[in-house]
Amino acid sequence: MKDGNIRSIAIIGGGTAGWMAAAAFSRILSGSGIAIRVVESEAIGTVGVGEATIPHIQYFNRLLGIDEDEFVRRTCATFKLGIEFVDWGRIGERYIHPFGSYGQEMEGLHFHHFWYRQAQMGGALPLDRYSIGVGAARAGKFQRPDHSRPGSPLAGISYAFQFDAALYARYLRERAEAAGVERIEGRIVDVALNGADGHVDHVLLEDGRQVAGDLFIDCSGFRGLLIEGALNAGYDDWREWLSCDRAVARPCARVGDPTPYTRATATSVGWRWRIPLQSRTGNGHVYCSDYIDDDAALAMLDASLDGEPLAGPNFLRFTAGVRRKAWDRNVVALGLASGFLEPLESTSIHLIQSGIARLLTNFPDRSFNQPDIDYYNRRTRAEYEQIRDFLILHYKATARDDSPLWRRCRDMAIPASLEERIAIFRENARLYRHDNELFSETSWLAVLHGQNIVPKRYHPIADLLSDAELDDRMTRIAAAMDSGVRAMPDHMAFIDRHCRSPNQ
Repeated sequence: MKDGNIRSIAIIGGGTAGWMAAAAFSRILSGSGIAIRVVESEAIGTVGVGEATIPHIQYFNRLLGIDEDEFVRRTCATFKLGIEFVDWGRIGERYIHPFGSYGQEMEGLHFHHFWYRQAQMGGALPLDRYSIGVGAARAGKFQRPDHSRPGSPLAGISYAFQFDAALYARYLRERAEAAGVERIEGRIVDVALNGADGHVDHVLLEDGRQVAGDLFIDCSGFRGLLIEGALNAGYDDWREWLSCDRAVARPCARVGDPTPYTRATATSVGWRWRIPLQSRTGNGHVYCSDYIDDDAALAMLDASLDGEPLAGPNFLRFTAGVRRKAWDRNVVALGLASGFLEPLESTSIHLIQSGIARLLTNFPDRSFNQPDIDYYNRRTRAEYEQIRDFLILHYKATARDDSPLWRRCRDMAIPASLEERIAIFRENARLYRHDNELFSETSWLAVLHGQNIVPKRYHPIADLLSDAELDDRMTRIAAAMDSGVRAMPDHMAFIDRHCRSPNQ
């Protein structure tokens, strides 16, 4: 190891963020001689409610060399084709935000321009008929992509997982410790800074032990023990747009076969999640404390449970927003320590993953080059802002008038970046993906269309097809989607055949 290189990494906090970081670092930095230690205390619980993901987690698991069937078995996972949104645009309405695309591109344009042209002519099938993800989700079916059938909708299936986050952290811990990561049990009572440069020198444990490091990863959750408690990095509060500030989570017994999608049901004061696993169903209620107290929010959640509760309620308090500096000096914050966006679109685990990837791309030596740190912080903030705007869209695009929360959301001023996106779409159905941002044009279309924002026009190139040719193509695409769904096995049958958990 060259003088000046990082010699030791101290990860403060375990849970999903800490053990994802430990597993990734031990895999990528294998052979470097860097000592990796995780400091966590059994006495301090983890949030542990982030059980739904988006497809990007497949890349992370592959990076770690994880066999997917083993992962599904070990975490009691199910497969996820999208998220169903209930009562968001109007009470009684529902739509699915699918992974994967709608239809297929034609004449170099996104499919939805042709669908809007046909809709304006009065002959269009529902947009969902052109998504194999929506069709399979509604039918309770699943299979992995069949790459032996190029051109078939079965080749383009996109999916994620619904799993037990505590079991995932335990699984990653096993892999990390097998790769040489040291776990240190203990509660941190103080953080010591270096007087010369203000870097964190070591953390002090309750029993007097000191844990030093060249690079510290703050995975201490909402507290931000290092990034905020010691370094005062600052936090930007986004409650003016995302006003929910509480959640209560509670698992219940599984009733029936798990669905291959997550559900988010809007309530008068926020929304409820439902995440079906092999072993149980995860449930939660995210709400705004301006309009309801904790006991009433729990009562609303309990009234919606499919089965018997399996544990007591877990109440959480949070402030939507982002750390002003996710990387400050020799500390990088991951997970809840770096910011919080409610789990409406299952982005929590992805933000940990992208933070790890961004850090590895900009991995420092002990000089901690400030331009690298500044770049990391700019890109982190941009990612949070892009996801923030997508979440705000769900609240803003509503016609609900039944409660103070929804009137507030409908009438609120929104960031200029989101205002522009909506205005462009309203005018001519155009959607853009900036800087390889997380959510694709398909995702934006699903929510905009699902919550009744209708464009005045479509792209003029969509008029190049004749009416007859457009109708023929649209008919054939819908038929291919229907055929693909019919050919897929039932979701639970697929799990039973390939990756049934012994803990089911």
